[in-house]
Amino acid sequence: MKAAICFEPGKPLEVRDVIIDKPGPREVLIRTAATGVCRSDLHFVDGSYPHPLPFIPGHEAAGIVEAVGDGVSTAKVGDAVVTCLSAYCGHCEYCVTGHMSLCLGGDTRRKPGEPARFRLEDGPVNQMLNLSAYAEMMLIHEHACVAINPEMPLDRACVIGCAVTTGAGAIFNAADLVPGETVAIVGCGGVGLAAVNAAKIAGAGRIIAIDPVADKRALAHKLGATDMIDSSAEGAAEEVIEMTKGGVHHAIEAVGRPASGAMAVKVLRRGGTATILGMMPLAEKVSLSAMELLQGKKLQGALMGNNRFPVEIPRLVEFYMRGMLDLDTIIAERMPLERINEAFDALRIGDSARSVITYN
Repeated sequence: MKAAICFEPGKPLEVRDVIIDKPGPREVLIRTAATGVCRSDLHFVDGSYPHPLPFIPGHEAAGIVEAVGDGVSTAKVGDAVVTCLSAYCGHCEYCVTGHMSLCLGGDTRRKPGEPARFRLEDGPVNQMLNLSAYAEMMLIHEHACVAINPEMPLDRACVIGCAVTTGAGAIFNAADLVPGETVAIVGCGGVGLAAVNAAKIAGAGRIIAIDPVADKRALAHKLGATDMIDSSAEGAAEEVIEMTKGGVHHAIEAVGRPASGAMAVKVLRRGGTATILGMMPLAEKVSLSAMELLQGKKLQGALMGNNRFPVEIPRLVEFYMRGMLDLDTIIAERMPLERINEAFDALRIGDSARSVITYN
C-alpha cells in the first residue's frame, strides 16, 4: 500500500510503498476511503509536538473493513467505519467513569517485541495516534473505530472522526450549552465550523464567529453564525462584549494559538466558561486573572470534545443524514494522497476550512 511518511520534522512528507501486517487479536484492517487534513497532524509533521521517526501521520478517517483479527466484536468485514484517535481500553478509571477520551489507550497498541503494524523494507514505521490515516489502508485496534450507517458518504464521514467530534463535543459535552445562551467561536477552521454548526443545533441564542479570514467567516455564517467578527481588527473583543451586553456565556477556542486563547477568555461574561480545543505550543499557557476568578469565569480543556465516540459518532452521522449537520460546507477541497504536502501548506497559511484526501 502507499502511505505518506514523515522522515524528518519540517520536511515534506514522502509517499512510499509500505508493508502492512495482518490483523492480530482485536485488530481491524481498513481500506481507507478518505482522510481529513487536520492542523493537529501539522503540529507533529512540523516538529512542534515530538514523535518517534519515521511515522505515518493522519488521524481523521473513514473506510471499509477488509479483515478482522480474533476476538473483534464491534466491527465486521464490509462495515463502513469512522476512526477516532481517542482509542480506549474500556477498563481503566477514565473509561469506567465515562471519560473515555482521557484514556491513555495502552492496551490498544502492540506491545514491545511484537511486529510493527507498518514497515518499510529496511525497518518499522511508527504509528501516530493509534491510526496513521494518510495511507491506503489502516491497521488499528477495534476500539479506535466505530461502524456507521452504510449509506453515509465516506468522504464526508471522515471529518466526523476529529473536527466534528471535537467541535460538536465542545458544545454538547464540555460547554453543556443551554438553549438561548450566547456562544463565541474563536477560529473558523474545521473544528470551529463544526462548533458553529453544533451551537445552532443546540439552540444557541447568538453565535459569534471570530476569525481573521473573511471567507471562513462567510462559511461560519452559512453554518449558523449570527454575527461575524474579524479577530485581527482593533477592538474585536470589545465589540463582542458590547454586542452581547457584557460578554458571552461560552467561548470556544478552536485554533491553538495563545492570542486566540486570550480572546476566548476576554469575551466571557461574568460566570462564563472558555473551552480550549486547539493544540497550542507546549510551553504556552492560557490563564484567568485574579479578578476574572472573582467574577466566576471558568477555563477548561476538552480533549477531542470530551467524546464517547462509539455512541456519538453514529449520532453525528444521523444528524448529517437528516440534514442537520452540514459537512459539505465544512469540506473545502478533495485531493489525492500525492497532494498531501500542498494541503499542509494551505494549513500553514491558515486560509482553508477542511481539505480531504481521497483514495481510489
